[in-house]
Amino acid sequence: MYDVTALGELLIDFTPAGPSSQGNPTFEQNPGGAPANVLAALSKLGLATAFIGKVGTDQFGQFLKKTLDDVGVSTHGLVMTDTCNTTLAFVHLSPSGDRSFSFYRDPGADLLLEPAELSYQLIEDCSIFHFGSVSMTGEPSRSATLAAVRHAKEQHKLVSYDPNLRLRLWKSPEAAKAGILSVMSLSDMVKISEEELVFLTGESDLEKGAQHLIDTYDLQLVLITLGPDGAYAHNKLGSAHRATYDVAVVDTTGAGDAFTGGFLYKLIQSGKAPADLTPAELDEFLDFANAVGSLATTKKGAIPALPDLAAIEALRTNGPV
Repeated sequence: MYDVTALGELLIDFTPAGPSSQGNPTFEQNPGGAPANVLAALSKLGLATAFIGKVGTDQFGQFLKKTLDDVGVSTHGLVMTDTCNTTLAFVHLSPSGDRSFSFYRDPGADLLLEPAELSYQLIEDCSIFHFGSVSMTGEPSRSATLAAVRHAKEQHKLVSYDPNLRLRLWKSPEAAKAGILSVMSLSDMVKISEEELVFLTGESDLEKGAQHLIDTYDLQLVLITLGPDGAYAHNKLGSAHRATYDVAVVDTTGAGDAFTGGFLYKLIQSGKAPADLTPAELDEFLDFANAVGSLATTKKGAIPALPDLAAIEALRTNGPV
């Protein structure tokens, strides 16, 4: 059995690595892709995880497979193709460490995952199924994603969804909103950013926006990440807001995914449904998830920056060092 199986993009993040000797920008090759980042965070915390997705047989795809294997994520559901290259994303960092992306994906291998290539057994053998919206930005991966999510629901798995808005990958903002919301009702818990909350609901008030999503799509739990202001959680029993940890930020790539992994870890440890978490438990889980997300920003790259349990508890106990 796997604690979490995730489906979606697995790609290369080229992260800024300073100027060359000639003064030109240089980029460091790092593994990335939101669903894979979440699994890597969970694996580093000792949970059993499995990935479903597609990469090329090129050197980048081989590197990504090895990365997941090395961190303990099962790659039995990873399809490798020689018909298309692995997707690349160049990360651009602001002076404060916030990032934007340029994608080289027309198409990339992740978009070519077909329903017939899905490892349905990995879904049947998990407790939680996690996915995002990036795999729904084109075909055939959109159909594969929908097939996987529907199978997870039929198998009564807890479905975790990260809309992960990347407007450049959609034909228009309207298409992005419609596409992201189209699977909301198939989900049990959703992790969104404050920006995504406003985009999807038109509501900037955290409680009103979260309650709207719960009421409209019958969700058990809504998590909202607030960047340097921490995170907010809301379910039928109440809500919680936790400030994050003040660390020296180097690169925020993957911080939200690390947060999601941290929250799912606590949820699995509790053995409870998201709807049944008390406000006190939400507060505790947010604090742990914030610590995971904060530590992920202190190094470059997503998966390479993910912390282990000892580092997380040290931060929670002693604060930043």
